[in-house]
Amino acid sequence: MQKTIHKFALITVSITTAIAAICMTPNAIADDQKSNADAAHLRTLVERLVGFGTRHTLSDVDDPTRGIGAARRWAASEFEQIASQCGGCITVERLDRRFFGPRAPDGVNVVDVLGIQRGSGDPDDIIILSAHIDSRVSDPLDATSDAPGANDDGSGTALVLEAARILSKEKFGPTIIYALLSGEEQGLWGGRILADTAKARGWRVRALLNNDIVGNSVGQDGRIVDDRVRVFSEGIRSSESLAEALQRRGSGAEDDGPSRALMRSAARIAEANPHIGLNVFGVRRPDRFRRGGDHLPALQVGYPAIRFTVGVENYDHQHQDLRTEDGRKYGDTIDEMDFDYLAKVTNLNVALARELAIAPTAPRAASLAGAVSTDTTISWEPVDGAAGYKVYWRRNDMRDWTDSQVTDATAKELTLPGVIVDDYFVGVAAIDSNGAESIITFAGLPQRNR
Repeated sequence: MQKTIHKFALITVSITTAIAAICMTPNAIADDQKSNADAAHLRTLVERLVGFGTRHTLSDVDDPTRGIGAARRWAASEFEQIASQCGGCITVERLDRRFFGPRAPDGVNVVDVLGIQRGSGDPDDIIILSAHIDSRVSDPLDATSDAPGANDDGSGTALVLEAARILSKEKFGPTIIYALLSGEEQGLWGGRILADTAKARGWRVRALLNNDIVGNSVGQDGRIVDDRVRVFSEGIRSSESLAEALQRRGSGAEDDGPSRALMRSAARIAEANPHIGLNVFGVRRPDRFRRGGDHLPALQVGYPAIRFTVGVENYDHQHQDLRTEDGRKYGDTIDEMDFDYLAKVTNLNVALARELAIAPTAPRAASLAGAVSTDTTISWEPVDGAAGYKVYWRRNDMRDWTDSQVTDATAKELTLPGVIVDDYFVGVAAIDSNGAESIITFAGLPQRNR
């Protein structure tokens, strides 16, 4: 391929690509024409979860109507019901391991319930939507008191089940796993089981979308935020070796790890689908300050993972005994939730998972050349099934990508005239014939991408 592409040629390619993108196949139907989350159904799901009294990980596993065991059996039956409507497209698997810790001094068997929607492609090509099904009150060892867990994390559990109902109506190449995890409140143990299983089985996880506290819109101080969702992501990868971290530092890629790229994809999808009614507030932290969620174990083993959480939290309705003190109500109850808001967050998860499932995988590696030059050349490893590539760039003092250029499927590199490598960051995504994009692979010093 000719290395130098003049500006006129770049414009011509952009126009041609834009015209081609208009001719969409059925997979590229706009999300506002697809099935949307049902707020009433989400409420029904959360009501059912609250009805188990407590879902504490140490609660009774054998009682038919109360406790974590009953909740997990119900969740599995929900996946089976969805499967019955799609010709058995979802199968149920349980993962379990025994853990000991300060919040389980006598030990506890932690069980994750997975709904697995097999794709038509490589069975190890995986996208995961997750939430935790367990709940708690003020004392993390109190396994008997009522712990409704409506928002934390009945909201995320309902979202995952609703996403399964919607996406099961479609067919994809990758496998989509709907994961309902236990033991989050005791030590992120369900997330640990899932991450370790993925690593042991050789899953190539494109993305893990974790949803934890995604169903309220009124904050602790009374402010209402119903048009924004926070998405937490790591920059420097917790899975990187010291040598890899130094390479990232040398490339200036502290803000461009795979988790951060996934966060940007969520923001792009929200902007491209204004009917969803949400903006993404991309929080540049792995999780909330001094707190954590089930996506963290996935990050630790090297998978792109993010956490969705409401735009504003109400701490009186998290991890609290049910009570009223001095006229102030405490407890994670269903009346504090906003199901129209939860439907928006569900729709954003579905739209993001759908695009990632339709798109090719991200380029495994990309690197730059152009030292002592007024032009920058990016090269990347080709991706099977890619219809083309989208090269992004931005000035080094900008956080988000400002410019882009599409190439065809045969391209392995692109030269950007007048883009000085010292002053710009560059990345590349793989795209399908309708423009669906992978997450962006940051281009830096030549290195072995993970």
